[in-house]
Amino acid sequence: MVHSKRHGEILRLLQEEGTVTIASLADRLGVSLETVRRDVKPLSSDGSVLKMHGAIGLPSMVGEAPFERRMRENADAKRVIARMVAATIRDGESVMLDTGTTTSFLARELLGHRRLTVVTNSSDIARTLATINGNKVYMAGGELRSDSGAAFGTSAIEFVSRFSVSHAIISTGAVDAVTGVMDYDLEEAEFARMVLSRGQRSLVITDHTKFGRQGLVQVCGFDGFSELATDRSPPHDIEAALAQAGARLSIAGGEAGF
Repeated sequence: MVHSKRHGEILRLLQEEGTVTIASLADRLGVSLETVRRDVKPLSSDGSVLKMHGAIGLPSMVGEAPFERRMRENADAKRVIARMVAATIRDGESVMLDTGTTTSFLARELLGHRRLTVVTNSSDIARTLATINGNKVYMAGGELRSDSGAAFGTSAIEFVSRFSVSHAIISTGAVDAVTGVMDYDLEEAEFARMVLSRGQRSLVITDHTKFGRQGLVQVCGFDGFSELATDRSPPHDIEAALAQAGARLSIAGGEAGF
């Protein structure tokens, strides 16, 4: 791959994923870390990309996009993951869900279930599952965010801390092989961490584009949840970290258990 073609491939990957780690780029392009750093230098100098700690991103896509836009991104993958996870939840069980596009897809896949007890901070999820099929829906209080319609902060965390549920499920913005599950917002990360602590089963659901990304705030390490559900096999370093932590990996269309 000549120099200009490699620049084009780096920009193509960023258009698809928003942010990519230097290590992931080196692995996917089949070159050394030093070569990737040299390639990135002119791209960052002319403003095409932004350099972050151990990663690069497109200026227009660093951080998470508004909720509605994110609902359209990788929608097919998120729907497949949601369908797989919904099949593991039985009528009459209790589920805690944080706000996120993949958890919103899961709520829609749960519309055929009956007598669920649902605890959430997401007005979208609450609206989807309340008042139907004998469900009970409890929504955390507090000021609702204008972009996602979700409640965060101390009152929301204290509210969900009172519950113990069968399935505690979060979606996430980034999964890094060293740091684990990450997010771009402190309050969202703190809320997600509490959700994972309240379930007999603690589950992270994410599509494959979040692998190799670095968020701003750690939610938890790989030992902080019991299962990760996704649509494609993660990179080897993330798969190894999951295995070492004893977390189960479930892939839509086929399952791998550690």
